[in-house]
Amino acid sequence: MKSKPEKAGKYDDMIHLPHHVSASHPQMTMAERAAQFAPFAALTGYKEMIQEIEMVKQFVESEENNDEEDIE
Repeated sequence: MKSKPEKAGKYDDMIHLPHHVSASHPQMTMAERAAQFAPFAALTGYKEMIQEIEMVKQFVESEENNDEEDIE
């Protein structure tokens, strides 16, 4: 079985170059790098607001159910 000739890849000319290290910017610590990809709360307080609204809805529903039971 004959193997296919290797097709020149898009980045073959630079894949084996040495890793660039900036002379003007110090390297980030692993924690700093990880923080860039950590999830964040784009809307501060949004989660708490949603939880509060849900609690109010549950309270209102329970009050409505209690009122219905009192009528019967």
